Amino acid sequence: MEQKVIVYVDGFNFYYGLKSKGWRKYYWLDIVKFAEKLLRPHQHLVEVCYFSAKPTDPQKSKRQDAFFQANKLNLKFNLFLGKYLTKDVRCKYCHKINHSFEEKETDVRIATAMLADVYQKRCDVTMLISADSDLVPPIERIKELAPAHKIIVCFPPNRHSFNLKKWSNGIKTLTEYKMYEECVFPETITLPDGFSLKRPDKWK
Repeated sequence: MEQKVIVYVDGFNFYYGLKSKGWRKYYWLDIVKFAEKLLRPHQHLVEVCYFSAKPTDPQKSKRQDAFFQANKLNLKFNLFLGKYLTKDVRCKYCHKINHSFEEKETDVRIATAMLADVYQKRCDVTMLISADSDLVPPIERIKELAPAHKIIVCFPPNRHSFNLKKWSNGIKTLTEYKMYEECVFPETITLPDGFSLKRPDKWK
């Protein structure tokens, strides 16, 4: 019997996993194509839900926008944006306050989406690309609501969570570079309005 699968991507967790490997060229990734490679022959991809937030740095935001525009060409790609909040950190040695930014709402948005989709019976399998153990509570709730529902956790490079593994029906480790290589977008992508998107130079 064919299984319907929805893939939920924790964009930050995935990005920092790639960054830890020095895999910049794989930032320019066709997310839907990549997700489809994670499926078994009897499974069907309903959609990919990608969760992130816009950087405050203009150049980083520009690169991210190009990535989003390229992926939005596939109707199975759905983007959910949280936000950054200013965070002041005081140095315990010199007491100087350093200003940084902290991403907010991503785990809550992922949890809400996963629970809603299971409740509405939109999928038979939840596939989560993340190693954030904060996502254990919604998985626990899914197990209570729908014991037969399958949870597959895919760990980004150099990321792992024993708690997520414990509550999953299966795990995958996303460390096979060949799979990424096969899913990188072309150097240039032409949008329907004729505008050309190019892979950012920093992602080569």
